[in-house]
Parts: sequence; C-alpha cells; structure tokens
Amino acid sequence: MQILVVDDDLLAGEMTAAVLEDQGYEVIQAADAVEAINQLNRYPDIALIVSDMNMPLISGIDLFRDLREQGKHLPFILLTGDDPVQLQQQEPSLNACVQKDFNLEYTLPAMIVQVMAGSI
Repeated sequence: MQILVVDDDLLAGEMTAAVLEDQGYEVIQAADAVEAINQLNRYPDIALIVSDMNMPLISGIDLFRDLREQGKHLPFILLTGDDPVQLQQQEPSLNACVQKDFNLEYTLPAMIVQVMAGSI
C-alpha cells in the first residue's frame, strides 16, 4: 500500500517514512501541501495520507480541507504536537489525529490499521 507522508521537517518526514517502511508500506514523501497535491496526481495508487499539522503556508488541516473540497476523499491521518483530541473535535470528518511523540512508531501503524479497516 502506498502512503503519502507530508512534512516540511525533512528529518521528521524521514522518521515517519522509516516507521511506515518498517511496516511494509511504500512511502512517497512531500515537503509541503503543494508538493503533496503534485504527488497525488503523479501516484494514483496512493491509498492514505499522513500529514504533519504545522507547516508553513498551508497547514495539514488546511490540506485535508482543500482535498475534500476537490472531491478527494483518501483516508487522512494528521500528526500533531498539539492536543489531538482538540484537533479532531475541530474537524470531525478527519479520519484520525495522532500525537507526534516518542510512541509514534507504535501509535501510527496501529492507527493506520484502524483507519483502513474503517473502524474509525
């Protein structure tokens, strides 16, 4: 399964990609929302987006909203250093919001399984 990872922090993006690749996923990366749109057009088999929340110009939540307005309804997981519960309440149609912390290598793969199974 192809997953698009969107993160303006190169190291954080690489770490997220490594976690996902260790789980057997094929990862495509983008450094910002504009590049994410380009990658979605370039790789039509992307099945899921994992995006950082805090990025310059277009935040992760704004990317989610823009994609929905364009009719793209890929499952979307938002990574944040902020309170994920509060962000999920702000945008209830978001598939999931995960805390970016030292447990990410466990929480993110588990959340992907739940999201893809439709249990969230």
